[in-house]
Amino acid sequence: MKISRSELAAVACGGALGALARHLVHLAFPNPPHGFQWTLLWVSVSGCFLIGLVTVWNERHPGHPLVGPFVSTGFLGGFTTFSSYAVNVEQRFHYGQPGVATAHLILTPALAMLAVFAGTALARRTM
Repeated sequence: MKISRSELAAVACGGALGALARHLVHLAFPNPPHGFQWTLLWVSVSGCFLIGLVTVWNERHPGHPLVGPFVSTGFLGGFTTFSSYAVNVEQRFHYGQPGVATAHLILTPALAMLAVFAGTALARRTM
């Protein structure tokens, strides 16, 4: 599989901006260090909802070939990064909060999948 430099640049730039956006959201809506990380959950779920919308949009309104890599893979991938979710779950277990860790472990992927389905369903009805 060959990936063009422009596609790599689109993913990298989108990813950097998505990670920055996630960081800014966490700064604007901080959570207690040992409590439930509502902001991280919201970021994951809202980003997945947007991925559902963007996927259908790109299918129905194909535009520039770099829009998908920039927005979906790059920006929203950086925004909803799985590594933040995984580290958060590990930290909750480490700090002796198995209930909070388990809640994150179950809620984040379940709600994220529901959000993708909701985003694609909404987009298919309205776009």
